[in-house]
Amino acid sequence: MKLTYKGDYALKAVLDLALHYGQEPVTSHDLAKRIDAPAKFFEQVLTELKKGGIIESRRGNEGGYLLSKSPSKITVGDIIRIIEGPIEPIACVKENYANCTDVNRCVFRNIWQKVYQATSDIIDHVTFEDLMAQVKGQQQIATYSI
Repeated sequence: MKLTYKGDYALKAVLDLALHYGQEPVTSHDLAKRIDAPAKFFEQVLTELKKGGIIESRRGNEGGYLLSKSPSKITVGDIIRIIEGPIEPIACVKENYANCTDVNRCVFRNIWQKVYQATSDIIDHVTFEDLMAQVKGQQQIATYSI
């Protein structure tokens, strides 16, 4: 799995929206500015997140974007799959894969299955609620200087 800038922007945008969950919608301009994303390119990211059911948009003067469900119901894996596609390092990792005559004898398949499982175990168990707690914890760390 390789994460592109598009995936990185999507993760940052969802985290930003999670931090504003339950508040007014956030404009795409404000979102792009806060996560330092190019506005034109960022619109594509928002479109894909909307198609994926992660965010919704509101029109009008008070319009913008907001999460379509609770941050506790959205995982890092959800966003990566929507933006980047499947996370398997190679197609034969999928169950019942039949497009390779060597799939049952391949010594590498087991390695790629372990890589896929380890990756899934991490990204599918980290929610945006977990990430919000980390961000809020970092904000509570006081910095003192003399």
